[in-house]
Amino acid sequence: MRTFAPLKKKHASMTMKKMPVWASLALLLAFASGCKTTGANTNSQAPWLSQLIQQLEQEAPANPPAKVYRYTYNNQEVYYLTGRCCDIPGKLFDKDGNQLCEPDGGITGKGDGRCTDFAEKRTNETLIWEDKRER
Repeated sequence: MRTFAPLKKKHASMTMKKMPVWASLALLLAFASGCKTTGANTNSQAPWLSQLIQQLEQEAPANPPAKVYRYTYNNQEVYYLTGRCCDIPGKLFDKDGNQLCEPDGGITGKGDGRCTDFAEKRTNETLIWEDKRER
């Protein structure tokens, strides 16, 4: 059996190469750019959506917490605000902030009847905002 002699260290500081600061920052930026935001980002959102989120943040927290999702529905971008509680319906908006319907909630739990297929036909779910305040 052959054995090998351990490598001699010339200097203790040369055992591990240091990563340059610019490389560390580049890695951090690369990882951070792949993250989705769930907070209200007023720079990239339509003004009506930013206003809606600001209004929700000024109200008392709901139970369950309010959330805003973006979906594709009937080949258009839509935004869904979850129902605040019990019989209060959720609201569906087009990309310009026009309310399309109330897909769920209400006394029957089926909304206003104008978009009964929303739950089945929606795709590309993205959480835009979630109220994380304690109730």
